[in-house]
Amino acid sequence: MPNLGKKNVLGILIDAVDYEAAIDFVFQCVRQKRGAMISALAVHGVMTGVLDPVHKFRLNRFDLLVPDGQPVRWVMNWLYGTKLGERVYGPELMLKICDRAANDGIPIYLYGSTEPVVTSLRESLTRMFPGINIVGSEPSAFRKLRADEKTALQQRIRSTGASIVFVGLGCPRQEIFAYELRDSLSGPVLAVGAAFPLLAGTLPQAPPWMQRFGLEWLFRLLAEPRRLWRRYLLLNPAYLVLAALQGFGLKHFSPQGSPSVNEVLVG
Repeated sequence: MPNLGKKNVLGILIDAVDYEAAIDFVFQCVRQKRGAMISALAVHGVMTGVLDPVHKFRLNRFDLLVPDGQPVRWVMNWLYGTKLGERVYGPELMLKICDRAANDGIPIYLYGSTEPVVTSLRESLTRMFPGINIVGSEPSAFRKLRADEKTALQQRIRSTGASIVFVGLGCPRQEIFAYELRDSLSGPVLAVGAAFPLLAGTLPQAPPWMQRFGLEWLFRLLAEPRRLWRRYLLLNPAYLVLAALQGFGLKHFSPQGSPSVNEVLVG
């Protein structure tokens, strides 16, 4: 299906796309050597923008925000009748793009997570796609980068000739990263979140039936309760309440945000 355009979900402008439309956009940018910001948003990603006007401003300037979470897809179908048959799951989107990149000889770069995870991810992708051309990879610095470090990172990525950059830093750090690199790279930057540890095999993945019914959050909560309880037990109900208010016309959510005066690259 074609991209049906951006839809306002609690003030966050998410694209009504399927895998095919998202992948076509990525490789159109590659062919045109055009920088683009792309992210896969689940409920947590949406709510981060809802609660932070500066981050809302960033998100709503992304070229493509895909509905990663089932509840995001459900709300888009309910509010706008988009008839999206499936979500665009970040890890699956990354696999599909890597498959096509391997077939077409498109060089990719991996940035984020820890050294063991990014090393395992390289090995995993190489096993799955023997022709893949991973021209560079590095772990997160897990801190804000100085101006000279930001410049050096941009130069490192550009020097490899990478046409696609995958970023796995978690929300909202990965979206900040993509936003701040938007003018310095001549190819798409994709924020894919947990795709790095999931595809590296270092983080267990919810079984397909839980994913299908939108219960991946429960699987992750049971796996990491101390780290994730606030995210899921507070933000998920808030998302449902706000979506209901929007759906019944009781509340309007403006897509306007607040630009940050001083952006700092979070590596």
